[in-house]
Amino acid sequence: MNGLPEEPLSSISEADRDLGVERLREAYARGHISHEEMDERLDQVLAARTRDELVSALVALPEESGVTSAIGAVGGVIRRRGGWRVPRFLKVESAFGRVRLDLSRALIEYPVVDIELRLGTGRARITVPRDAVVDMEGLSTAWKPPHYRAARRPRDGGPTIRISGNTGMGRLRISHARR
Repeated sequence: MNGLPEEPLSSISEADRDLGVERLREAYARGHISHEEMDERLDQVLAARTRDELVSALVALPEESGVTSAIGAVGGVIRRRGGWRVPRFLKVESAFGRVRLDLSRALIEYPVVDIELRLGTGRARITVPRDAVVDMEGLSTAWKPPHYRAARRPRDGGPTIRISGNTGMGRLRISHARR
């Protein structure tokens, strides 16, 4: 399961447990498991203390598909913040407006997230988790280069955020969350 600690005996966080509960709900909603099986596995997830215990409760669930989601606007503000679910592939298109994506508290279930930007004018700001790795090799800019300062003390285990696409006459700022 993506986003969990690598060590089998390492303890899990509430976010890991919440992710497990969500995976069970989705499997039940899609008809992959029965109501009784969901109840049984839900008890296991809520009682899990280590990665192994959590993974054993989620074994044989289908992997989530990496569906592309798109957000677009001609003008105005595109904003995502708080506990929103980050899709595996996110396409963001804005002709004249501003874009604000805050991934610091978002639910990131994939080890790699691809964000494709198609920006005209206006500013864009992306805040990534403290432990995220940012890859901008696929990004082209027409005016100013993106403003990004890598984390001082990179941590292992965070997601990789790959930013691609193009920016027009606007400015892209990428920063790591402070907490």
